[in-house]
Amino acid sequence: MLKNLVITAYAFPIRHRHLIWQLVRREILNRYRGSILGLLWAVITPILMLLVYTSVFVGIFKLKWPAGEMGSGIEFAIQLFAGLLVFNLFAETITRAPTLILEQPNLVKKVVFPLEILPWVSMSAALFQFAIGIIILLATQTIFRSLPSAHAILGVFYIVSFIPLLIGLMYWLSALAVFIRDINQIITITVTLMLFLSPVFYPISALSENLQFWMWLNPLTSVIEGLRMTDLASQYPGWGALSVFMTVSIGIALSGIWFFHATRKFFADVV
Repeated sequence: MLKNLVITAYAFPIRHRHLIWQLVRREILNRYRGSILGLLWAVITPILMLLVYTSVFVGIFKLKWPAGEMGSGIEFAIQLFAGLLVFNLFAETITRAPTLILEQPNLVKKVVFPLEILPWVSMSAALFQFAIGIIILLATQTIFRSLPSAHAILGVFYIVSFIPLLIGLMYWLSALAVFIRDINQIITITVTLMLFLSPVFYPISALSENLQFWMWLNPLTSVIEGLRMTDLASQYPGWGALSVFMTVSIGIALSGIWFFHATRKFFADVV
């Protein structure tokens, strides 16, 4: 019974939903506080990013996406943007994780505060930016390719399966960073490597079969390729592979919950 209550408190923090909402709102507004355009930057930034990619790959490099329907630089920019949306979601949550506890010493020491909601706050703020990016991606697809098919809705299954994995990693990293301060530097290097070790700038089909095997061990591969498959290629998800990915993702989430809960009683002594 106690174990179930602990898992529910971490995996489904519904009873703290109002507090989570307030903290998410504060985090999003703080990002743009003091700027003239405010929240408009959340929309402008990904649009400018997409325009830069299009200009570079269409006007300068004249690259073509392998096996792309249009085979143009615009197609390359759209496919790249889809991959970067997933990578940015990963990067934003993972790089933020090591500081979640360390930046809140007052909450750890002086106040009875549900520390387990902090990863959910950071995740929700990142999903807000991700959602804006998806809207821009679909709008761009409509303008330069065709109207997205109903398959695009199925892309949400990949994102839903990705969230437990990210939450689990955030629990692990936020707790570990309390005791090992080098985690922050390690994560910065790791995230940079993951950008090039994930199929962001290329489809996995462009690699040899041997490299594809190793690439599928990268959790970002399933989500990036799945999003491209459903949103851009109008195909059904690979349900078998998606089920395996979801199972692994949930396993990582449960392990992260266990480690965070087991170590949180020491946070006040170390922070």
